[in-house]
Amino acid sequence: MPGRILLLRALGLGDFLTGVPAYRAVRQAFPEHQVVLAAPAALAPLVPLTGAVDELLPTGELAPIDWTGPAPAAGIDLHGRGPASHRLVAALRPDRLIVFGGEHAGGFTGPAWRAGEHEVVRWCRLLVESGIWADPGDLLLRPPAGSHPSFTLIHPGAAAAGRRWPADRFAAVAGRLAAEGHSVRITGAGSEHGLASRVAELAGWTDECVLAGRTSLTELAALVS
Repeated sequence: MPGRILLLRALGLGDFLTGVPAYRAVRQAFPEHQVVLAAPAALAPLVPLTGAVDELLPTGELAPIDWTGPAPAAGIDLHGRGPASHRLVAALRPDRLIVFGGEHAGGFTGPAWRAGEHEVVRWCRLLVESGIWADPGDLLLRPPAGSHPSFTLIHPGAAAAGRRWPADRFAAVAGRLAAEGHSVRITGAGSEHGLASRVAELAGWTDECVLAGRTSLTELAALVS
């Protein structure tokens, strides 16, 4: 009888996106099962666009997983190398546990963790070395339904300030693109509206070109598509 597969990826937007090939690999490997992704509730609008996940189970980072019903047919830790995240998945008593092993895994066994490995490749390799074929190149989301305007998008924000390129450099790129005939818009979260407005100001533009904080995740996905 088909069961449910649990994927733990309770992290941010970028982490969610780098996991897309792994979600699809699991979907293909278990076509009769329901695939459940434990991830933040804010990511719910993007889940249908993966074409791989049947249910989002709202879960915070390293928080207990609110699982109900029979134990998962498989529990797959796409969060880290353990042991904290491994224990959260193991606590559900899945029929099969797929996690990274090694010296930092707290006694759990599985494929070896490789420091510095690209996130997309890392989670696909976890599956491949566990007997589940995965394609790291299978990254694209399904475009949301409907027609949408075509813009060249600049996204200056990042969750960690240390990963942000300076606003004046984004402004220089924006100006160059506009000079070449591109219709440019500046995207971001609501908390990044000030940064996006600063880029627009340095580029000599009005706030009308700033979409940061003015789009939902689905609308942003549509613009990117």
